[in-house]
Amino acid sequence: MKKCLTIAGSDCSGGAGIQADLKTFSAHGVFGMSAIVSVVAENTARVIDIMDVTPDMIRKQIDAVFEDIVPDAVKVGMLSQPECMAAVAEKLREYHPANVVIDPVMYAKNGCPLIDPGSIGALIETVIPLADLLTPNIPEAEKISGVAIHDIHDMEEAAKKIHAMGCKNVLVKGGHAIGDAVDVLYDGKQFHRFATERINTKNTHGTGCTYSSAIASNLALGLAMPEAVKKAKDYVTTAIRHSLAIGNGCGPTHHFWDLYRNGLAGDVDLLD
Repeated sequence: MKKCLTIAGSDCSGGAGIQADLKTFSAHGVFGMSAIVSVVAENTARVIDIMDVTPDMIRKQIDAVFEDIVPDAVKVGMLSQPECMAAVAEKLREYHPANVVIDPVMYAKNGCPLIDPGSIGALIETVIPLADLLTPNIPEAEKISGVAIHDIHDMEEAAKKIHAMGCKNVLVKGGHAIGDAVDVLYDGKQFHRFATERINTKNTHGTGCTYSSAIASNLALGLAMPEAVKKAKDYVTTAIRHSLAIGNGCGPTHHFWDLYRNGLAGDVDLLD
């Protein structure tokens, strides 16, 4: 069985963060592990408080995984402070894991900040260069690149600027735009576009976490980057289409809708 590690914050309401990552890993037939960077008291409507785990404990969680079970892919999510970023970056440089997918989480779906705005420089300097794939949404891409994004061409320009910061691939996600949901993947040489119809629902809590974890799962399963992104986009689109109207705010996606109805894809062997 392939193995994935998520390094991120938790979401006690279960729709985003570590909890969404582990559900997504399971939905793809990979074994999920976690290193918790922050404990977030949040629900579908608001973020109440954030408590960061100490950098030493972050390092020890990552050590515990890598000294025993080496992941086939690593997903990195919420890193709220420079000290957290430095601890994670140190361990990524030490272990050189394959397939590092970094989701530069800055805001919850309800708009609440999940990163100190003064920490963006540290993110660019310490974390982004370690990504095999960085997956910013439009507001995040604007913050990182300094490019105001109004259309696809702006997304491509932002992707170029972010790629120049050291990551191998950039996926600028178009979920915050108008019209079809178009994402742009840039590998330093060429662009790939991935388009799906926009689904009219407010229940999109945790979509960024879910999408990046699905990509990490597909990379762990041996898919090349463009195919991993395509399959992940199909997966998250289905999860949004069948999202759950629970809670008083933006409800969560349905991580297991396709699995419950169709089972795992035939090329995923759970007995391996």
